[in-house]
Amino acid sequence: MPKLKTHSGASKRFKMTKNGLVKRSHANRRHILNKKTTKLKRGLRKAEYVDKTNAGAVKKLLPYS
Repeated sequence: MPKLKTHSGASKRFKMTKNGLVKRSHANRRHILNKKTTKLKRGLRKAEYVDKTNAGAVKKLLPYS
């Protein structure tokens, strides 16, 4: 079997934890931040885990992580 290629876009967006969960960051933190409340922006700072319905698809894109 040849080596599998890692999806370069997914490797920039997702990280695997030791427990096998997939970590992701929030959207809506790049620009147009004036109209967003401080509370919302603070909540978007924290990383989150990918939902279990999508985790399998993401793991296929990151075969060696």
